[in-house]
Amino acid sequence: MPNTPAFNIVSIGNYLSGYADGEGSFCISFSPRPKLKTLLEVRPSFSVSQNSDRQEVLELFRQFFDCGTIRRNPSDRTFKYEVRSIKDLMQKVIPHFQKYPLLSSKKKEFEKFAVICQMVYEGKHLKQETLKEIVTLSYQMNGLGARRYKKQELLKVLGEDIVYASSN
Repeated sequence: MPNTPAFNIVSIGNYLSGYADGEGSFCISFSPRPKLKTLLEVRPSFSVSQNSDRQEVLELFRQFFDCGTIRRNPSDRTFKYEVRSIKDLMQKVIPHFQKYPLLSSKKKEFEKFAVICQMVYEGKHLKQETLKEIVTLSYQMNGLGARRYKKQELLKVLGEDIVYASSN
């Protein structure tokens, strides 16, 4: 990574945070896994997508964080830089965005993401009760994002009784 006065670590840090503010995503995904004690797998990830003609910025993210992967996303013909390792998220990605904060409303998403990652890092996702908290908190993120499972479906997998208000 170049380190000249015009291209120093502070300007790179600010640049990457600004870029992630527009093109990045902090995501918590879930997959039912009957063989797991908790019945749900929790997968936090940070990603940035870009068209192929500008994918050098994804390499900049990979070099800066010294982790993650870049892959082609066939669904929309873009490329995606992604970090899924909870250790890398906790030790590299989250501290970066705490030092170089996001400026848009995505900052609120990041704050919830950081809380959930901390819970996963501490193994709290392995306990039924705190896993329910993680599901609930994650569904307060990315309100317009596409989700494979509805919150009620995940809570039902966890044995949570869903009570719907009736008109009676």
